[in-house]
Amino acid sequence: MMLRTFVVSVGVIVIGLGLGGAVGGRHPEDGEHVRVLSSQDIQEMLDGVEAKATIVEVTIGPGQSGLAHRHPGPGFVYVLEGEYELGINDEPTKRFKAGETFYEPTGCLHRVSRNPSDKGPTRLIAVVLHSRDTDQIAVPVEHHQ
Repeated sequence: MMLRTFVVSVGVIVIGLGLGGAVGGRHPEDGEHVRVLSSQDIQEMLDGVEAKATIVEVTIGPGQSGLAHRHPGPGFVYVLEGEYELGINDEPTKRFKAGETFYEPTGCLHRVSRNPSDKGPTRLIAVVLHSRDTDQIAVPVEHHQ
């Protein structure tokens, strides 16, 4: 029941915020534009520590890719617009379409993050759970092949 309430609350926050929020940082070679929509302390603990939920909007231009990275907590993602290619760890790359969702486990290598289209943008809404003292919810992996 508490998890359902949390998921509904996150949905309401995302809908209520629409296009508002602060712009997140970006690496020059990174094809992803990340905008923080909300960052909220939550009552639930994550691995025994106080936790926070951060909601971001990720936009990837046609044919663009994001840099390899890891997340400090689990991620729950909704494809808002376009198509999205995701490759985590050594699993085969998967393609998701607008309206679909996926889950990324804590710490997995997010090696492929790509908009496969040459025509329109890909937009994602992601909720990442992490410890309250975490500054960065996407940690770049410097030497990934």
